[in-house]
Amino acid sequence: MKNLQNISICFDLDGTLVNTAPDLIRVLNEVIALEGLPKTNFKEAQKSVGYGARKLIIEALRREKHEVSKTRLDKLQKIFMNLYANNLCLLSKPYPGVETVLKSLKKMGAELSICTNKPGYLARPLIQDLSLSKLFIRIVGSDDLIRNKPYPDHIWTAAGHKGTKKKIIMVGDSLPDVISAQKAKIPSIIMKYGYSTIPARRLGGNYLLQHFRDLPLAINKIIY
Repeated sequence: MKNLQNISICFDLDGTLVNTAPDLIRVLNEVIALEGLPKTNFKEAQKSVGYGARKLIIEALRREKHEVSKTRLDKLQKIFMNLYANNLCLLSKPYPGVETVLKSLKKMGAELSICTNKPGYLARPLIQDLSLSKLFIRIVGSDDLIRNKPYPDHIWTAAGHKGTKKKIIMVGDSLPDVISAQKAKIPSIIMKYGYSTIPARRLGGNYLLQHFRDLPLAINKIIY
């Protein structure tokens, strides 16, 4: 691959760079246990990972036909966020090839950033715990700006420009990644292994990849 000094690559986090579902569902089970419920179905719960803690809790309660008041749901969500913040990285790991590929892209001059709908106050320590912080120029979460994905503002903030200085590429796993890239008028690369409830082939990304190690080749096709 040639020099990438004129390329900015924005990455989604959950389901793209890091498999965070095991920790999120671990915490979910701790929370619903407070309601006297058994561990939830992992495969079903994973479908809600990309929609936030509240959705995870609601769906887990629904599967058990267990109802709570809005006040109680608010309390359970707060407990979830506190538990998760206190232990972000017990089970979460980068997907195969992620660290090697990111280091290679950075070495070739690409500017790497994270554009995630996970709150920034959670995303940054997670990346730090995984010893990946030095690879990124910015980590921009949902609480770091007014409008996050699927708005293009999120990509532009993460990249630090609107594509006028350097070409921007969005790498993700779900519909908000594709839509935000389309609105920003930039190409998107979608990882098939992510958390999207919509089949990857139907998301509308420019490239679909099964393995992260194939990312450099896809980037090469986009820019040359």
